[in-house]
Amino acid sequence: MSKILLIGGSGFIGKQLAARLAKAGHAVTLPTRHKENKREDLLPLPFLRLVSADINEDATLTRLIAGQDVVINLVGILQGNEASFKKAHVTLTERIIAECTAQNVNRYLHMSALGADIYGPSMYQRSKGEAETRVKASVLDWTIYRPSVVFGQEDQFLNLFASLLKMAPFVPLAGAETRFQPVWVQDVTRAFAAGVTDKTLIGKTLSLVGPKIYTLKELVAYTAQTIGICRPIISLPNFLARVQASVMSLLPNPPLSHDNLDSLRVDNIDAAGFAPELGWQPTALEAIAPLYLAGKQQRYNQLRSQAHRN
Repeated sequence: MSKILLIGGSGFIGKQLAARLAKAGHAVTLPTRHKENKREDLLPLPFLRLVSADINEDATLTRLIAGQDVVINLVGILQGNEASFKKAHVTLTERIIAECTAQNVNRYLHMSALGADIYGPSMYQRSKGEAETRVKASVLDWTIYRPSVVFGQEDQFLNLFASLLKMAPFVPLAGAETRFQPVWVQDVTRAFAAGVTDKTLIGKTLSLVGPKIYTLKELVAYTAQTIGICRPIISLPNFLARVQASVMSLLPNPPLSHDNLDSLRVDNIDAAGFAPELGWQPTALEAIAPLYLAGKQQRYNQLRSQAHRN
């Protein structure tokens, strides 16, 4: 079993990955600045060490990486200015690579995004693309993961649509025709877990996508149908979408920003499908989403437990 440092592991994907790795017997160290808020979700897991730490401090990062076999970087932000995107995606990646190199921790698993592109239309996509270039230029045994939008019980994707549908008499939708290929969180965590032990994945960039492509409008309509709500979905032209984003920017946690709109200018799909190197087919959205959207907790838990055994 491996000693693994899981950076950015206290979010939606990270908690599921921590659970999978710990249940497989790996010794997982998960740094967080808010340990007290994660106690209920994470502390009961076997082989998991939850530590209070600020990864932005160089000395702390040095201490955390020391003695590890594998470092996994899941850190990502969806909103911010150019400086915050660079700090979270590029600078942190550079610091991790430098520290791994200095301490001979060779195996590095990196969370990127399907739209990562140094020439992409959004700051998010460009910063993710820049981080990829740093990883590929390193001497580490790296694997890069590029998921499309990730769905699952605690997602901020279909659950967000469900909340909006319940509150609003209609849904004004930016980027309605942008295409996505949603992937289940358990397929994402299984892919990362495979990277811990499978040396054939070294030097690979893996697309993590579901088996079906949907427009954003189709996904909202599917969510509405699943939760039994009928609402008009109104596709917004770009100028109205910009107005909507400006208004939402006044909220404490805005669900849409101008940079998000820029990301929606390109499809979030890979026509080649789920990375064949991983050796399995991804789970369909329709097999999972109705369970957590409709509150069928027991069946969802059964499928999640089954996924952890794979």
